[in-house]
Amino acid sequence: MTLAVRYTSARTLDTAPATPSVPGPGEVELAPAYVGICGTDLHIFHGDMDARVAAPAVLGHEMSGRVVRVGPEVEGWQPGDAVTVMPLRWDDSCPACRAGHQHVCQHLDFIGIDSPGAMQQRWIVPASTLVRLPDALPLDRAALVEPTAVAVHDVGRAEVAEGEKVVVVGGGPVGILIALVARAAGAEVRVVELSAHRRLLAEELGLTAWNPADVDVPALVTQWTGDAGADVAFEVSGAAGGVDTAVDVLGVRGRLCLVAIHPRPREVNLHRFFWRELTLVGARLYDRSDFEKAVALVADGTIPADRLISEVVPLTQAPAAFAALEGGGDVMKILLDCTDCTDDAQGATV
Repeated sequence: MTLAVRYTSARTLDTAPATPSVPGPGEVELAPAYVGICGTDLHIFHGDMDARVAAPAVLGHEMSGRVVRVGPEVEGWQPGDAVTVMPLRWDDSCPACRAGHQHVCQHLDFIGIDSPGAMQQRWIVPASTLVRLPDALPLDRAALVEPTAVAVHDVGRAEVAEGEKVVVVGGGPVGILIALVARAAGAEVRVVELSAHRRLLAEELGLTAWNPADVDVPALVTQWTGDAGADVAFEVSGAAGGVDTAVDVLGVRGRLCLVAIHPRPREVNLHRFFWRELTLVGARLYDRSDFEKAVALVADGTIPADRLISEVVPLTQAPAAFAALEGGGDVMKILLDCTDCTDDAQGATV
């Protein structure tokens, strides 16, 4: 028997036997090893995405694992291969796909949201979504490849260049990853974050972090840049104040990269956009080249994935893990160990 963690209704997860299946043409069966819980998973858990997510739904798209079986018409993969999954399935026919932007397909199936995800012990996915992992890369660290690919895409969209001054507003997992990827690209980086725990982690990773509750961030940026302002700001906080800060720190022709999902429209200082000829860039998801670069960054230690993992818990303890992440500040990334089902609880409501 294999198990799956399912979202059944707002703030309710259960652990249930998974329905056996076999990979069809072009598909593979995976044994997920580790699955990360991300902010989108929390939004689903809160019931905020019920219009999109059909319960009961197996969540999870940040993962690592191994191939168990391959279906007909699959080449290049065999049982035992270490993999992660780029969880996107597009139609290849909409205007976005025809323009070469399949990752923002207008009918995108985001696997783990729109279709069953990785929080289960066996998982059937298209072989086209597989991304190979180096054999020497520990699978727990490899579970952070997907959020690292997000950061790689964001830094690419903002066109961060060597020597530029970059401000990351929001020091959660994705914000820290953006800061690390931008630093690897040669930028000088500052992180703006309210949580003392997250600021401490950023500083332990060699980043400079500021608390916006204690300091005047735009004034510090003015001093840091010799009155020029930042070249790039990333808004990763999802808060109205974060938007204001990201706009206010930018210098002439600065670029604001919007990463966070804002659930409602925000007021934006458009006069500053006019006065300084600023650019606003949206960044969503990733493509295969972003994923492959993310694998390399995690594998060579540029991304110290082990430092970002706060806890690893058995798959069946998913409800408690979701509850811990709701606390926010003292937790970065919790992984579910799909190979460990030592707690045989069958359901929980948080």
